[in-house]
Amino acid sequence: MMELIQGLPDNVLGIIGSGTITGEDYDNVLIPAMKDKLQRHKKIRMLYQLKKDFAHYALDAYLEDAKVSWHTLSFEKVAVVSDVHWINDSVNVFKFIIPVQVKVFNNSEFDKAKAWISE
Repeated sequence: MMELIQGLPDNVLGIIGSGTITGEDYDNVLIPAMKDKLQRHKKIRMLYQLKKDFAHYALDAYLEDAKVSWHTLSFEKVAVVSDVHWINDSVNVFKFIIPVQVKVFNNSEFDKAKAWISE
């Protein structure tokens, strides 16, 4: 499940993932919110947190994630907040080929991630 994080600057898209994340979550939450932000801002920032009860991504979520990747150049910064080691490790490996600033934080560092993405 995906939910929006409220109370962030207008150019920051905040998403919380928990339980099972599906393609429907992308279609109903992430993509519409991203499109809305991009109507008002040339570049946006993303704060993406996976809560401790995150279980997994459904197969259709991986396919939807590929669609979001097409918008990489629309992002200025991305903060990933997670205690899931394979997620953090994957982001840390691939952040060097992603043409935007990307930082990984643990869930205990959520406030630090929020401050960094809002700078």
